Amino acid sequence: MDTYESIATKLDVREFSSRPVPAEIKRKVLEAARLTQSGNNLQHWRFILVEGKENLKRLAGDSTSGRWVAGADFAVIVLTNPKYPFHLLDAGRATQDMQLAAWNYGVASGVYTGIDRRALARDFGIPEELNPSAVVAFGYPVKKIIGKKNRKPLSELAFQDKYGKKLAI
Repeated sequence: MDTYESIATKLDVREFSSRPVPAEIKRKVLEAARLTQSGNNLQHWRFILVEGKENLKRLAGDSTSGRWVAGADFAVIVLTNPKYPFHLLDAGRATQDMQLAAWNYGVASGVYTGIDRRALARDFGIPEELNPSAVVAFGYPVKKIIGKKNRKPLSELAFQDKYGKKLAI
């Protein structure tokens, strides 16, 4: 799939079918995270692949906003080191790259950040020095995703040379 088309058509999904995602796609999703740029090329992020209904249920229980992750085929916990001021930017970059890589194969995803940190650390062995920055759930969508994104027009969001000046392009 063309990269721009991927960006233009990818929507967050919170309902997944029972169809399993092949291991090779899961690996490509994780490789996409690994290949993502990071501040000063520190590559401080770490990723926990969560598979299996029991583990996904546990992950859902450790969430304050992502209980729907229990219905995913798999999830990835994105960990970053908060001692770096850009750690959340790096988490977002890795998250987006994983989502776009998955969408290239028709695998949908959704993200949440509402996490019970103490429970998540206990259940998934997360070291104290790492921050669980996001959880990304993946799976084939329950229904075909069609439609248009509900986005503000570019003219409301982007400006030319200074804030408020209309774009010339």
